[in-house]
Amino acid sequence: MKQTPYAMPVLTALCASILLVPALAAAQADAAKSYPVKPIRFISPFTPGAGTDNTARTLAQKLTDKWGQQAVVDNRTGAAGSIGVEITANAPPDGYTICLISASHSVNSATNPKLPYDLTRDLQGITQATSLFYAVYHSPQVPVKSAKELIAYAKANPNKLLFGSSGTGSLQHFAGEMFGHLSGAKLTHVLYKGTSSVVTAMLSNEVQVGFGTMFGVRPHMLTGRLRVVAITAGKRSPSVADIPTLSEAGIPGYEVDQWYGVITGAKVPRAIVNKLSEAMAQALKEPDVSKRLTADGSTPVGSSPDQFTAHIKSEIGKWQRLVKDAKLALHAN
Repeated sequence: MKQTPYAMPVLTALCASILLVPALAAAQADAAKSYPVKPIRFISPFTPGAGTDNTARTLAQKLTDKWGQQAVVDNRTGAAGSIGVEITANAPPDGYTICLISASHSVNSATNPKLPYDLTRDLQGITQATSLFYAVYHSPQVPVKSAKELIAYAKANPNKLLFGSSGTGSLQHFAGEMFGHLSGAKLTHVLYKGTSSVVTAMLSNEVQVGFGTMFGVRPHMLTGRLRVVAITAGKRSPSVADIPTLSEAGIPGYEVDQWYGVITGAKVPRAIVNKLSEAMAQALKEPDVSKRLTADGSTPVGSSPDQFTAHIKSEIGKWQRLVKDAKLALHAN
């Protein structure tokens, strides 16, 4: 067969690329073996003292202890946590920039087309660190004593019950919207600057229903000033085994999880991602870490990179469907 003038260069390039693949894989494996050789930048995209920040600092200390290289927490706040994620997406793909995100990032990705990154294309999961359910609580002035009664009362009194959240498009807001959409009840959303403001407003009966952590609600539940009637988890929690899920109480399929997890750039070599994931999963099993994280109701997870990446995609899809099916009109905070 007669070869064209271009055949030889093409064949040469093809052979070179075939030889390059195993060489590149070997180089990445070597880099992973020696990783880390310098400090790791661990971005926490929320304010110091927040749940995300505490989780990041807990894991950072364990990485430092394990490898002898500092994992330095860098609080890069702003734009609902997107600034820290953007920095991570644009960092050199060497595994030395990682970021802790929360479930709110999946909501942002589902609702904000102007984000400067694509959470599923420009980044990849390392591990889901924790899972955290919300408590569904209400003012005692609402004449109900169970989640089923709350749903029935809300249906019988459309838009009479006000539910507070920490922001339009926040996970708390979407927890309330999902409650209304799946149950057929109509509640009215009221925006506040933070979870503590919602609790304060409910104590004075400005709002009647809320979705928040047991850590924030429990003190008022114990005094009877607020009533907790359900949790948003997919199954009952051993920590509050007597409180039913909303799914049990009459809203099948309802689940809202305020999870935290660690991500890095999409082009970071998989061998390094796996090394980070395995180290964090091991840390999350340690008794002192578990004790610290469960103080606010969190449950340590420690999933694989593939599992966490799939979870992020699933969460984004869930919130996109809610916006479409419930015809939510979202406005900037």
